[in-house]
Amino acid sequence: MSQRRRETKTPHSDALLAWYDRHRRRLPWRLAPGEPADPYRTWLSEIMLQQTTVAAAGPYFEAFVARWPTVEALAEAPLEEVLSEWAGLGYYARARNLHACAQVVATDLGGAFPDDEAGLLKLPGVGPYTAGAIAAIAFNRQAAAVDGNVERVIARVYGIDAPMPHAKAEIRLRTQALVPADRPGDFAQALMDLGATLCTPKRPACALCPWDDACVAHAQGIEESLPVKAAKKDRPLRRGAAFWAERGNGTVLIEKRPPKGLLGGMDGVWLTPLGRDVDPAEARAHAPFKERWHRVAGEVEHVFTHFRLRLTVFTATDVTSFAAPGTRWVARSDLPGVGMPTVMRKAAAHALRALHGPDAEKLVALRRRRART
Repeated sequence: MSQRRRETKTPHSDALLAWYDRHRRRLPWRLAPGEPADPYRTWLSEIMLQQTTVAAAGPYFEAFVARWPTVEALAEAPLEEVLSEWAGLGYYARARNLHACAQVVATDLGGAFPDDEAGLLKLPGVGPYTAGAIAAIAFNRQAAAVDGNVERVIARVYGIDAPMPHAKAEIRLRTQALVPADRPGDFAQALMDLGATLCTPKRPACALCPWDDACVAHAQGIEESLPVKAAKKDRPLRRGAAFWAERGNGTVLIEKRPPKGLLGGMDGVWLTPLGRDVDPAEARAHAPFKERWHRVAGEVEHVFTHFRLRLTVFTATDVTSFAAPGTRWVARSDLPGVGMPTVMRKAAAHALRALHGPDAEKLVALRRRRART
């Protein structure tokens, strides 16, 4: 790649904020200029945005604030209802931490969130990025909020070519030095917007960027090569099975998983242990009861953070009776109200399609809420 070199200026927050005032995104949790911040809404949105896109988080945020408009209301809600409302958003430890954090704030802190990073970091589920974002946006603290979008912007502006994650420390220091004493919350959101809309991973729109004349990467023509990513490790493949049981009265078996561990506390299909590989030929040993389990053609695949899961689905129909702790029978028509995580919805859809035809899988279709733009 040919490189061009030219002198660059020093990036200033004023230029970024002027751009933000003209081009800020309209998001469900973002307040109008001059409107006082609500720490609860800021915290809730930032937890949802961890490892999740704005488009995916938006509808969930609106559903949560409609159902639980205050931190006290969320704290009083049963965890099962919170997990059910969260179903489909993924990374379910976030939902458990969300509920635990709401209880701490409501019970131990009198409903008031800590107003600085040190205090926020003591809350369940709050890490350095989330603490910085809440402190800046909700409390106007001069704090740096460094997410993936911000890392990309800062690495390019300063030409930081150390590979990630080694570059994170320098990126954070550079970001912190740029945060203005005035409007730190707007600055944090402006950086996020810049990375999300202009300084994108591929084909960044440098000509429209307010820091175009200050960007080292653009001056050298190496925008798309920064930040330098560490080589991705292949996710190992793990095998398992899902068991779908129906009774003659049209009810299906739902299991509530143990509170801890992967998919902890979630409702859904009976699964083999997720912590180890289970050969499909031996999977029936993990079935909820002895029955004539029929193997459904094809498989279901799902990708978790650290591994890929491939499930074989088994079905049993006209089951006479079964009861065990953590299980219940639910009418097929009531399945839309069961808060299954995505992997379980995939397994359930596979079973329903095999037993009742393609229209039946709509009972567990993945949620398609529309986000506001």
